[in-house]
Amino acid sequence: MRLDRLYLVCPRCKSGRHPLDERLGVTGFVRPCAQRLLCLAGASWSFERASANLKEFCGLSVGDNTIRAACHEHGGAMRDWQRDNPAAGAAFRKASGDVEFQTDGTMVNTTAGWREMRLSIFAKRTRGKPVRSARDWHQRDLPRPHVRVIQAAIRTGEQLGPRWRRMGARLGLRETTSISAIADGAKWIWKEVASHLPGATGVLDIYHAVEHLWTAARAHFGEGTAESARRVEQWRGVLLRGGAGALARELVDIRWSDVRGYFEPHLEHTDYAGRLLEGRSIGSGLVEGSCKQVVGRRLKQTGAKWKVRRVERMAALCSVQASDQWDTYWNAA
Repeated sequence: MRLDRLYLVCPRCKSGRHPLDERLGVTGFVRPCAQRLLCLAGASWSFERASANLKEFCGLSVGDNTIRAACHEHGGAMRDWQRDNPAAGAAFRKASGDVEFQTDGTMVNTTAGWREMRLSIFAKRTRGKPVRSARDWHQRDLPRPHVRVIQAAIRTGEQLGPRWRRMGARLGLRETTSISAIADGAKWIWKEVASHLPGATGVLDIYHAVEHLWTAARAHFGEGTAESARRVEQWRGVLLRGGAGALARELVDIRWSDVRGYFEPHLEHTDYAGRLLEGRSIGSGLVEGSCKQVVGRRLKQTGAKWKVRRVERMAALCSVQASDQWDTYWNAA
């Protein structure tokens, strides 16, 4: 559709604009409904590929620079909206289910070098069927989270911790004792959880815990040996039934001191048997998958190198698109 309208130039500053654009809802030659489409395409593919796919899918001819500009503009707006607008957490506050918090990071290539993009996720999940046998833990049908909110930023742990408390408060989590914090063994995570989510139930991610057991078994019994597999199977069973305390009693030999040192800070974070019996999660797969699918798939493409402020805007765009906030943002925008 061709649109002809008046263009005016200020005689003093020489800047120009189309006065009718604001009344028509046209910004940067793109209507609001088209802006949503451009942002969805830009969050899914490279800007160049998004341009080609839009033309192929719906006959929309738009340049990659126009898509880039729309994504950066709305990515910045989404970041502020998540932080400041009560509507961003409305769906989460209304939902029922157990509250989970998960965090992890992935490296992204920027013009300032490789930087760690850290994701923070609050989710609510209904409970699954109780699991009474340690042998059946990996075969259970755990329900998917039915609501989740993702935020991503390049921040240090000290900067990120206070944001968790504010993020939780915006989502209606005034009492942090209702939260299950599920994460790997990184010390900075547990330090910030203790400081800013006090009283939260800590859960050491079972997959990282078992990987640590595999590392120890390979070092002592060799890569790919039957003895390594047998030992890990034995230790995993002890861990799932009795937690880190029972495993420490099993590994009293001095050669397992490194393994005990890894699990000792998490004696209260390994009540796997109790959580399995309640039908609750013991793994941080939600944030692990988000690091790959939300950030990695779009922001770590071959040859991609971002300015820090732009990669944070794109991360916000991808996070809102993957959260339960996409429709809410665009209905307001």
